[in-house]
Amino acid sequence: MASVWDSVVGQDRAVDQLRHAVINPVHAFLLVGVEGCGSEEAARACASFLLSGDENPADRVNEMAMRGAHPDVHEFRRAGASILTDEAEEIVRIASTTPSEASRKVIIMHEVNLMSPGAAAKLLKTVEEPPPGVFFILLADQIGDSLVTIASRCVTVHFGLLEDDTIASVLMQAGISEITARTAARSSHGSLSRARLLASDVQLVQRREFFANIPKRIDGTGATVAAIVEQILALLDDAVEPMQRSHESEIDNLEKTLAVMGVKRGGKKILEDRHKREIRRYRTDELRAGLTEVASVYRDELALNGHIHRPEAYVTAVNRLHEGMRRLSLNVNEAIMLRDLIWSLPSPQADAVFFFKQKTAYEILRSDW
Repeated sequence: MASVWDSVVGQDRAVDQLRHAVINPVHAFLLVGVEGCGSEEAARACASFLLSGDENPADRVNEMAMRGAHPDVHEFRRAGASILTDEAEEIVRIASTTPSEASRKVIIMHEVNLMSPGAAAKLLKTVEEPPPGVFFILLADQIGDSLVTIASRCVTVHFGLLEDDTIASVLMQAGISEITARTAARSSHGSLSRARLLASDVQLVQRREFFANIPKRIDGTGATVAAIVEQILALLDDAVEPMQRSHESEIDNLEKTLAVMGVKRGGKKILEDRHKREIRRYRTDELRAGLTEVASVYRDELALNGHIHRPEAYVTAVNRLHEGMRRLSLNVNEAIMLRDLIWSLPSPQADAVFFFKQKTAYEILRSDW
């Protein structure tokens, strides 16, 4: 039998925990997991059951709640870099109003790990003791120091990273070819939403091959490094195109909705700011995935090639690549960081030539003996 929980894939333990918890629900749930792991779908499934008491996805209440259209399910996303006090005050106000249709109201808050201390303090009492019939479902990537107090007032459910095979299976069921599905799954870092975007990117496989070939192209010249960096930046520009098309559709839908309502302004700037953050995060994730491909080349050489001239240089290269990945979260200049990083990398091709020359010289000497 179909269920609202069917939208959550690869998270059987978390779904089972929530399924039991919503029968006799507490006032607040905290779902912890990275974006795209299924926590958002689980939040809507949880909200729909809290309103209807039924798992049937065809039920009117459930159908509306699952697509984010029910008037008694309120979803909040941060407008800026973090959830601020004035936004928390608005959530408190919404919690104090009576439901529109149902006897209950559900408030879903995204990225509560990015809540300012002032906002967390403002929300604490309402989350701890909400009005009758009001339920909070909070979503967070992780439980940081600012969330500890609020988390102690919630039933916490953890969502793990999705397995590559699970993600690939979902993509193939949607008609994606196996090679694209598996490549997208490996590059998704356990996120189904990211994998779906990657799978719509026709250049994904070629991009992975480009990064894997970078060590082979390094020849010790600045011209080659500059060319590689320029190509990487162009590839990243291409990589965000599927997301940009999705964003354009979102803005178009919002403008049509505002026009129907007769409203000239109504959240477009907030939506555009969110899109900028998503583009930046997607671009950073894609560059991080590419650098992981480069690091894997040096790791494989260390493991499989016993004739490396300077193995310590390969270890240093892997460490530098991982340091570069870490620095990406600091909003560094991509071009400068990449030039410095690639210039420092050793060339497996040069090592292979060195070994060949060394072997040839040894054979010549041996023949003289």
